[in-house]
Amino acid sequence: MSTAVLLTLAVILMLVLRQNLIVILMVLGGAVQLFYSDGELMFMAEDFWAALDREALLSIPVFLLCGSIMSRGAIAERLVNVLKQLTGSLSGGLGVATILSCAFFAAISGSSMVTLLAVGTVLYPALKEQGYSTPYALGALSSAGTLGVVIPPSIPMIIYGLVTETSITDMFLAGIVPGLQLTLILASYSAWVNRTIPRIGFDLAEAGSAISNGIWSLLMPVILLGGIYSGYFTATESAAIALAYALAVELFIYKELTLSQLWDAVIHTTQLLGGLLPIVAIAATLNMVLTTEQVPGQLADWLSAHVEEKWLFLIGLNILLLLVGFFMEIISALLIMAPILLPVAVAYGIDPVHLGIIMIINLEIGLLTPPVGINLVVASQAFKESFWTVTRSIVPFVLLMLIVLLLVTFLPELSLIFVS
Repeated sequence: MSTAVLLTLAVILMLVLRQNLIVILMVLGGAVQLFYSDGELMFMAEDFWAALDREALLSIPVFLLCGSIMSRGAIAERLVNVLKQLTGSLSGGLGVATILSCAFFAAISGSSMVTLLAVGTVLYPALKEQGYSTPYALGALSSAGTLGVVIPPSIPMIIYGLVTETSITDMFLAGIVPGLQLTLILASYSAWVNRTIPRIGFDLAEAGSAISNGIWSLLMPVILLGGIYSGYFTATESAAIALAYALAVELFIYKELTLSQLWDAVIHTTQLLGGLLPIVAIAATLNMVLTTEQVPGQLADWLSAHVEEKWLFLIGLNILLLLVGFFMEIISALLIMAPILLPVAVAYGIDPVHLGIIMIINLEIGLLTPPVGINLVVASQAFKESFWTVTRSIVPFVLLMLIVLLLVTFLPELSLIFVS
């Protein structure tokens, strides 16, 4: 029996035994080092360091901490209140506010999980109180929470840029139009499906008061994204600026964040990093070996010989990534799949930035599909509903997201319009 077959069986066995992904990648990476690259296990430690010794990686813990602080302080709540007041007179106004709140918060947190928890904590009770159905409330928050993956600054975009050596700023620019498309289609659906719910009405005085109280929350995405897109600061610098801004606003202006909550945010971020960074290091090691052995290039040659049409490849790519999203969370999938798929996509004339957006939207949908479905798990725990109740609620939203996926896949200019 060949080594490749044995490794495949070993991985399947570990998956059946529900082993941690870090363990699986460690075993796989070590085996590949030994059997395919004539290396030694000690080289893995060097590869770990090489994978983590990157300046851009600094932005990930900083963005996570920033989002965690805002979700515990007043920035998220005041941002949501502004959007509630501005959309109250619209059909399904609070539903529209839910989508827009997730989009705005995504633009300052970079994380889908943080977005879901920060906005959901405020809006889920409000949606239920105003007569919105439980399936809609669960589906809207779970699906709109994933906007943090597509709307820059996005942690998955940073990961993709690192593992494929693609410009992170270009990835951020490429996410603008798809992010707006997703926001618009989800908000439009929210307005239509909730059209029979009584409107709150628009009160100029209350709206003015909400804007006045939330002006510091509204300025944050303007400063952050404006600085990135103008080239005034890099993605890593933007993370530091976002954190400094959030701390200053929460501690010295709003004064609602306690030191205990700040410590909780630090602990929560550390726990997330404890699961994330080892995966980054180990997956990078595996990818280095695969690249050295020219596995991606061989795969590209094989596909080019057997699949001539670009559109067929794109359809197959989407199907593959949707299936991957069923079983892997987004960071792990990007770390493992992106270096393999990039040379294949380039062979078909697909821009690396365009490929990144296709991958991220596919894997964004994976956040909403069982059995892994991270957002489904988070929503079921946060809102005290069963996993399958949440799963059923996201079906119409996933269908809408698939429409955007097809548009982005076959109209690359939607992603590349702002990319130089």
